[in-house]
Amino acid sequence: MNLNFFKKDGEFFKKGYAEIFLFNVLAIVIGLVISSLMLCFLKQNPFSVYAEVFKRIFNDKYSVGEIFVKATPLIFTSLAFAFTYKANLFNIGAQGQFYMGSIVAVALSLAIGDKVPTVIVILLVLILSCLAGALIGGLIGFAKAKTGANEFLVSMMSTYVVQNFMDFLLRTVLRETKAEYLQTNPIPANAFLPRIIPGTRVHLGTLIAVLFAIGVWVLLYKTALGYRIRAVGYNKDASEHAGINSKIIFITAFAISGALAGIAGFTEINGVQHMLLQNFNASIGSFGIGIAILANGHPIGIIFASLLFGFLNVAGTTMGRIPGLNIPASIIDLNEGIVMICVIVSYFLRMRYVSKKEKKRLLLSGGEV
Repeated sequence: MNLNFFKKDGEFFKKGYAEIFLFNVLAIVIGLVISSLMLCFLKQNPFSVYAEVFKRIFNDKYSVGEIFVKATPLIFTSLAFAFTYKANLFNIGAQGQFYMGSIVAVALSLAIGDKVPTVIVILLVLILSCLAGALIGGLIGFAKAKTGANEFLVSMMSTYVVQNFMDFLLRTVLRETKAEYLQTNPIPANAFLPRIIPGTRVHLGTLIAVLFAIGVWVLLYKTALGYRIRAVGYNKDASEHAGINSKIIFITAFAISGALAGIAGFTEINGVQHMLLQNFNASIGSFGIGIAILANGHPIGIIFASLLFGFLNVAGTTMGRIPGLNIPASIIDLNEGIVMICVIVSYFLRMRYVSKKEKKRLLLSGGEV
């Protein structure tokens, strides 16, 4: 079968970039407006509060750096969701794959961090964290391919399995020496990701995240494998008639997706936390979904969407530290959550708009709906 259908389908969605941009900008603006109204309930002037927040963030190099620090793991978890989405699959378990990458990163760093050079430690931890996430993702893809299991449910439940496995390790073999807290010992300084901007916490992981986003774009849009993944996503039956094995694509897409989420765990452990804590970054997987939707699944767009949510996180933290305002720390999750809801609602509204627009185009051209 000729696969020109997929090319035409892709061209149609490219023509919709204006609608994507418009809907997403409106979603963000509406989300920020609603968030601002929350400040009114605290008897604060949103305009003066946000003006002070912008002033404090962009006049401080450390705070600007924090935007990139917060965005780094979000880039990976967003890429994880977007990658499977291109194959019309849903990886809801990036949180679990993130935790598995974190477990391997901290265990390996503690084991060899002070015994071998930094470069070798970082490379080994990066590779094994990647493989750990890929293993969890690959198992989900295998279940989908071999049994037809609902990948949405399987991936979601896998998060609980990995999370409980992490809790078990934190209560046993990985627990810190004094056994007072559910956390590990700090990893050796030799295993830290180097900081790349003096006076900030911006580490090498940020650069790695950007490079991986570019690499995913190349893989999806410039390689035969990427073409097959997108072809299965557009129409599984048609792609199988054209000789593409959709089952192999399911396993491959989930394995790569899991690998990306696993690397997010590596960047957080070796770049920021330097230890494994119970339930740390518990929302990073869910935020990755919203960011991927905001970027329409485009790897390069994900970089900028992640920076936006990194800014929202830093803005919320800054807001809570302004003297005399008494703004609770929960404002961070509130702001991000409201914007996330608006983005997701915008996505469904945009899909309805695009569908109606395409039906109208087909009717006018005399085609079938």
